[in-house]
Amino acid sequence: MASEVGVHDGAVAIITGASRGIGLGIAEKLVAEGARVVITARKPEALAEAVARLGGAEHALGVPGNAADEAHQDEVIHAARDTFGGLDYLVNNTGINPVYGPILDAPLDVARKIMEVNVLSAFSWTQKAVAAGLGGGDVPGAVVNVASIAGLGATGTIGWYAVSKAALIHLTVELAYQLGPQLRINAVAPAVVKTQFAQALYEGREEKVAAAYPMKRLGAPEDVAGAVSFLLSKDASWVTGQTLVVDGGVTLGGNL
Repeated sequence: MASEVGVHDGAVAIITGASRGIGLGIAEKLVAEGARVVITARKPEALAEAVARLGGAEHALGVPGNAADEAHQDEVIHAARDTFGGLDYLVNNTGINPVYGPILDAPLDVARKIMEVNVLSAFSWTQKAVAAGLGGGDVPGAVVNVASIAGLGATGTIGWYAVSKAALIHLTVELAYQLGPQLRINAVAPAVVKTQFAQALYEGREEKVAAAYPMKRLGAPEDVAGAVSFLLSKDASWVTGQTLVVDGGVTLGGNL
């Protein structure tokens, strides 16, 4: 996979949900490889800290707001073009998972919210970015959707999250089929990554959870960031509509 400095020289990327965790890890990777990034999250303070960690205004811009809000999406896309002069990459990373347990116990309004944030907002971001000229500059345009291995099979406990990620994976396929050759659209499907978002899946029992992984450890944000960087890069110029599983091998034994 591409990893050297300069892989993304001149590129401008929007990364949603990037004040911490996987999103921030992706932003750090892209900045280290020459890109400038516009990152989003709900909390202005957390975004400001993330921008400072990324090297300040020369490298990053934070725009707070609700990722599913269309006005916020417009604001971010305009900010990317006004501040950094273009838009080449979009990483749809924002996701929620507010319920655990049997899928029939989930209230319908919660199910709707999960689909709105995890699927429809990714579609809307892509739709707006394409309308704004995504990839129309010197850097080939690309989109990466952050899905999950939960979208590859039954989970038993996070059913609507899994349904949403399965839908996001197929959205990736449909967009890739229709938007080539101008744009490439791919996805990554991580297993459990050690972030605040995923804490409920491993907290207090990390060693036991990791034992099911052939690599004998849980993921880190940089594991996913490397995969995303590759899929955005010219090294993946003949890759589109694919979902790259980044899971430490846990699905090899049928585990999700």
